[in-house]
Amino acid sequence: MKALVTGGGGFLGRAIVAELLARGAEVRVLGRKPQPDLEARGVRVIQADLTQKDVVRAAAKGVDVVFHCAALAGVWGPRREYERVNVDGTRVVVAAAQAERVRRFVHTSSPSVCFDGSDHVRAQNDLPYPKRYLAEYPRTKAIAERDVLYANARYGLTTVALRPHLIYGPGDPHLLPRLVARAREAKLVRVGDGTNEVTLSFVENAALAHVLAAETLEPGAPHAGRAYFVGDAEPVKLWPWIDALLARLALPSVERGVSKRAAYALGAAAELAWRALGRAGEPPLTRFVAAQLASSHSYDMEPAARDFGYRPRVGPEEALERTVAWLKSSA
Repeated sequence: MKALVTGGGGFLGRAIVAELLARGAEVRVLGRKPQPDLEARGVRVIQADLTQKDVVRAAAKGVDVVFHCAALAGVWGPRREYERVNVDGTRVVVAAAQAERVRRFVHTSSPSVCFDGSDHVRAQNDLPYPKRYLAEYPRTKAIAERDVLYANARYGLTTVALRPHLIYGPGDPHLLPRLVARAREAKLVRVGDGTNEVTLSFVENAALAHVLAAETLEPGAPHAGRAYFVGDAEPVKLWPWIDALLARLALPSVERGVSKRAAYALGAAAELAWRALGRAGEPPLTRFVAAQLASSHSYDMEPAARDFGYRPRVGPEEALERTVAWLKSSA
């Protein structure tokens, strides 16, 4: 297999590259930064912005599959920049794949494209898109996902979108390190009643899902032109899981709490203040984050198991042990 991984220097992208190399694939990576460690492993690294059409098309030349992981994440930022990277960039990558007659396209989406602020418990892939979004990231990722699925079976390209949720594990640059940092500063506050359940995605499991989906992706495949939630086999109760993680790091559990309604109001006020004052960086809380922290968002893995054979390789206890060991070593 010859593969192009956009965003291959990122957290999930690196795990996909590692999975591909372990299977003997020839891999090239497209991203904005140099990646000397990947080059040392035989990966061809192409530095470019997603919207550089000629460079992106050249990167796609001769590959069998494109894994499109690159995106602008986060919960705050200029609307136009989210559109430029997540919408325009995705369209450029899809067009390049079509022009170069690439056969398979695996798109990294997000469960947030379906998040409407309500509880989703063991949900399947038929969740509708909401009528409005609380942040630019899910809104633009939803547009990108729809574009990718629309491209299925056009110009010889077969596509699928995967929605890994709350990716964590060794090398995590954002989620858990930020959470642990706030816990060390005694600034971590439970939002909601603490009973919400969520699906987590250990990074190696998320990468495995991408590669399995690619290996079986062909015209007429059951997952062609569809979107799938992927993650660990069983959901967890979010706040007890956080407390268990903190306990292994010898940190106190989360004692302070705030209701979902109060957190949502605080998030709205913070957003208003940040806009009015033109402040840099993201607010300490937003409506989207408040709703996410207090709601259940767990997903059924059976459709992915049925349609392209996805079953998590790393179980929850091993995943937590390896994550905790990494957090301790990087403290």
